[in-house]
Amino acid sequence: MRILTKIAKHAWKTEQSDSRLVRECLQGNEAAWSTLIDKYKNLVFSIPIRYGFSQEDAADVFQSVCLDLLVELPRVREPNALAGWLIQVTRNRCFHRRNEQLRWPTTEIKDDETPGTEELESIIAQAQKEQLVRDAMRELSPQCKQLVHLLFFESPSRAYQEVADEMGLAAGSIGLTRRRCLEALRLRLEELGF
Repeated sequence: MRILTKIAKHAWKTEQSDSRLVRECLQGNEAAWSTLIDKYKNLVFSIPIRYGFSQEDAADVFQSVCLDLLVELPRVREPNALAGWLIQVTRNRCFHRRNEQLRWPTTEIKDDETPGTEELESIIAQAQKEQLVRDAMRELSPQCKQLVHLLFFESPSRAYQEVADEMGLAAGSIGLTRRRCLEALRLRLEELGF
């Protein structure tokens, strides 16, 4: 019963968060707009990259999607389904961009560079999973966010002693803290249905 209560609270918190952000954006709150874009920027940007677009083309798609969001925000019926809406819009923008490239090629595009239906579905599924990880990471404690980032998101990876020094922790406590943080992340991911 406790787990179901946690899941319900988390779902409500997530839904309210997007609902609140959308409402505040519609009221002209620039900070809310920045927060909303920051929350979903990796999701939106990752889709054209996975479609095989260059960084510049991916940035153009990202800007187009942000403009679409700005224009369509007053008509978004389900703010808690915003991630799915953004995925669909981004996917459509990628499709149109690819068609433009095929119509007016500046470089030769080979048939094997255009993703097939299965590959596109895989790209979308991967983007959704990555967004769940970002959402779960956002809910970790500041110490856990920092530790997970330092240990797993930096390249090259850092030694425990270096991480301990930066965080002001004893090197011997990094392993235990890492385990506690990863367990919290795992639980959040399970709550999100990952």
